[in-house]
Amino acid sequence: MKIGVTRFPGTNCDHDIFEMVKELGHSPQWLWFEEKFSVDLVDAVIIPGGFSYGDYLRCGALAAQSPVMMSVKELAQKGKPVLGICNGFQILCEAGLLPGVLTRNKSQNFIDRWVELEVKNTNPFFAKKLIPGQKIKLPIAHGEGNFFLPEVQHAKLKPSQVWLTYTDNPNGSMNDIAGISNESGNVVGLMPHPERALFEWMGGSEGRAFL
Repeated sequence: MKIGVTRFPGTNCDHDIFEMVKELGHSPQWLWFEEKFSVDLVDAVIIPGGFSYGDYLRCGALAAQSPVMMSVKELAQKGKPVLGICNGFQILCEAGLLPGVLTRNKSQNFIDRWVELEVKNTNPFFAKKLIPGQKIKLPIAHGEGNFFLPEVQHAKLKPSQVWLTYTDNPNGSMNDIAGISNESGNVVGLMPHPERALFEWMGGSEGRAFL
């Protein structure tokens, strides 16, 4: 599978994702923030973590307006898979491809540690072997991971869209949400970093399941 990996000014997990894609048997393709791309170029897109545009305004807000995201939106509309990790999750929310927004952690501190997650729903595109009720551990590293939805939008969020939840909420995220999807399931975002959990020497290997 050809998987596009986006790059923005301030992205710092792009090479980790690029190597993850290769390690798991796929073909990575760089997607530069200033350029649109043909949706036929790749089979899926991953938006890595980092600090796109220095996290000015809201995290992910400037990246969401970049030319490459116009193509990502088109690709998503055609039903192809899109995965956003950490800052990538923030970008997808700011771009309107996922509901909600990621706000400052309740503690007001940057959090960098491993967390336990519960799988709430199986996604048909990413981490397909993870089943509801399963517990996994992945690392987080973020200052704005507090997922929030206004009450009106929260009422419209279907239970099937909640992908992952924290068992011990580290950031104040609404309903312990760590990852969600759009209604069709092809666009997903999560705050933890599966690319940092590929081998036991990294602290765990459960990130391998995500591709």
